[in-house]
Amino acid sequence: MINVERLVLDNGLRVVVHQDKSTPLAAVNTLYQVGAKDEDPSRTGFAHLFEHLMFGGSKNIPSFDEPLQKVGGDNNAWTSNDMTNYYLTLPANNIETGFWLESDRMMELDFSENSLEVQRKVVIEEFKQRYLNQPYGDIPLLVRPMAYKVHPYQWSTIGKDITHIENATLEEVKTFFYHHYAPNNAILSVSGNVDPEKIFKLADKWFGNIPAREVTRRPIEMEPAQTEERVLHVDRDVPADLLHMVFHIGARTDADFYATDLLSDVLSNGASSRLYQSLIKNQKLFTDVNAYISGDLHPGLLTVTGRLSNNVTMEQGAAAIGKELEAVCQSAVSDYELQKVKNKIESTLVYSEINFLNKAMNLAQFEMTGQAEEINLEPQKYQQVTTEDLLNVARKTFRKENCSTLYYHAKSLR
Repeated sequence: MINVERLVLDNGLRVVVHQDKSTPLAAVNTLYQVGAKDEDPSRTGFAHLFEHLMFGGSKNIPSFDEPLQKVGGDNNAWTSNDMTNYYLTLPANNIETGFWLESDRMMELDFSENSLEVQRKVVIEEFKQRYLNQPYGDIPLLVRPMAYKVHPYQWSTIGKDITHIENATLEEVKTFFYHHYAPNNAILSVSGNVDPEKIFKLADKWFGNIPAREVTRRPIEMEPAQTEERVLHVDRDVPADLLHMVFHIGARTDADFYATDLLSDVLSNGASSRLYQSLIKNQKLFTDVNAYISGDLHPGLLTVTGRLSNNVTMEQGAAAIGKELEAVCQSAVSDYELQKVKNKIESTLVYSEINFLNKAMNLAQFEMTGQAEEINLEPQKYQQVTTEDLLNVARKTFRKENCSTLYYHAKSLR
């Protein structure tokens, strides 16, 4: 059981704290409720750009890393379509340094043409290295706009087009900051060897004077149901053909999320999973295969992807995957098979709760979608899923008209 204590400051900042005396360290996690889906379609990639800008110096602190390293701390961040998350770890007795650093960059960054240009170049180089010059790197750029026609999930966190970052002005960047990076749009979660009451006093001391801001909420049109199969063929300089199929599923907060997650595990979690046993071990049609869900706050995707073995055609691979998906739609998985993936999930959840940083990040996300205490209900919700639930989810998901398939051809094999 993870005990949680909370406080909401007058400016709207939500503070959640978990005391963990098993470690001398502490984690300070700041989650901003802004992700790629909150961007202007003509100015995408801004949330990810800020993942870099937030480390480029704030109004009163020119270097974020240096003072943190001096007290034995470390930090990083990540961006998704729904949120941007910044975290740092440090000795618990130096935790006020973390509050000083995080509050100063929430108040105001050191905006300048120079700092923007430095981070702009970093993001452009990342776009080229990870998405354009890496084998199979452009798959998200191809699949998302195929699966989503109206919802902003149609672009990746890196952005729809790199020219959006290349042409971004300092004024546009500042406007994005003040409309999203605000105490009333953030959750501060702390886990480690800390006293909750002292944390609340520190939160009020360092964050209490930051004014609430007018947070921009872009109207988001929900994606309509897909009514026909979508297909895209591309040729690339890669070593092997690859199949990438995506199916629309519900949101992270939907009742059938847990059944959908377990269904993806039945298909591909480990060497005993269905896709591995059938497509890799027995038939040797694929060299690797995977199935996973996006877990987005709005209705997301279940992905089935695999790299084909030599001399196996795309048609053979697609037919083999289709047969496996049809099988989980025709008859329920066994109680043993379901319990096996439930046990894996539960052990993963329990293991993640050992780490104080994982707890801080997870608590912030649960607070965003409801209440942080709901983290304790996760194992129970997975255990309540039945074989009938999996069958119903499979039939709802694995429909031809609900599928978008990318045929990623290796030029050398064409």
